Amino acid sequence: MKTFILASASPARRRLLQAAGIEPRVIVSGVDESAIQAAGGAALAGTLAELKALAVAESAGVAGTDALVIGCDSVLELDGDVLGKPADADEAVARWKAMRGRSGVLYTGHCLVDAESGSNTSKTVGTVVHFAEPDDEEIAAYVATGEPLHVAGAFTIDGLGGVFVDRIEGDHGNVVGLSLPTLRVLLSILGVRITDFWRGRIES
Repeated sequence: MKTFILASASPARRRLLQAAGIEPRVIVSGVDESAIQAAGGAALAGTLAELKALAVAESAGVAGTDALVIGCDSVLELDGDVLGKPADADEAVARWKAMRGRSGVLYTGHCLVDAESGSNTSKTVGTVVHFAEPDDEEIAAYVATGEPLHVAGAFTIDGLGGVFVDRIEGDHGNVVGLSLPTLRVLLSILGVRITDFWRGRIES
């Protein structure tokens, strides 16, 4: 079976892959996200995912090997504004005061590259997120945990921030950082079944 590489340091993405029966090797791409611009959240997430996947797939020790590389990137779009990771605690607080009681779209770009052939395929998925209305004290407490400083949109749905999400419309995993149904489709396009990674897990 091909080696599977996750071009991201995100522990949440790694956990999603493990839950799907894939034990990834992690190689961080080193792409400078702040230097990339695109028109809209979907375009930015897709562009960053592709840059990350290609950077790792074309790197020394990976290029030409029997490896599949998945690159992902997530951004939140709120009223046309694209929101990545907040720069500091003050920005995270201001962000949450603007988001509460409103809805945004969390876009996650996915790019899968076959390092041996160079073939690649991409898809960006959007999930609507309806935020609750935490008060100022709750927002301050959440930001003080440090969690929102490290994630797109200044929130997680699978961590402490989940209590401030009323509901979503779409794929839950996509909000966490990787859509598993999308990954299955991308793998199939490159001629790989996700179930192939389950060998050794199926009891006889």
